[in-house]
Amino acid sequence: MSPFDGFTSSETFTQVPDALFRLLGEIDDLNELKVTLYILWRVEHMEGAQRQICRHEIAADDGFMRGLTADGLDSGLDRAVQRGTLLRVESSEGGFYFLNSPRGRASAEALKKGEWRAAAVSSIPPRDVPNVFKLYEENIGPLTPLIADALKDAELVYSPEWMAEAIEQSAKLNKRSWKYIEAILRRWKEEGRAEKQDRRDTETSRGGDVARKVEDFLKPKR
Repeated sequence: MSPFDGFTSSETFTQVPDALFRLLGEIDDLNELKVTLYILWRVEHMEGAQRQICRHEIAADDGFMRGLTADGLDSGLDRAVQRGTLLRVESSEGGFYFLNSPRGRASAEALKKGEWRAAAVSSIPPRDVPNVFKLYEENIGPLTPLIADALKDAELVYSPEWMAEAIEQSAKLNKRSWKYIEAILRRWKEEGRAEKQDRRDTETSRGGDVARKVEDFLKPKR
């Protein structure tokens, strides 16, 4: 068993119905519990009115399947459907699983009646986002209450990827301050951030260009 570093204050959370906790005394199969919690997580992070998942989408998640065999997945799904926590609907595009919730029941019934068609395409699991608090402490310095508040405010404006890259750029340039990181983010927002850079440029020349532009950006406006 590998050690777990602990939960963070900046990660996303998944709502779990209270009724599931009341079922814990009845669910005695680990596969069923794993599958039920996994589908709750996947569905919670989906968008749109209809939220369903196919077996092959679950099986394609290597991280989840490390602790589950193919037979275990099928057994867990079957037991969850039998218990009623999940609903299964067969259509011409395949079998789809829904949470047995008001939204899930309405979507499953509409699919049965042919009122909408579920696309047999693979969705991907929610990706992990960089923990900017940990990145800041590892690359810039101690996390004071003021800096923590500034990072929280910035997360409302900038994407986690931008935050992580700005911290990385500041560390590479040895400009270890929140003021410098914020200047990079503001420049990207106001001037545009190039998603692709010339592969012929060296890391040094790219870093020098970033430093020059940010220093210009920090100069007082006349």
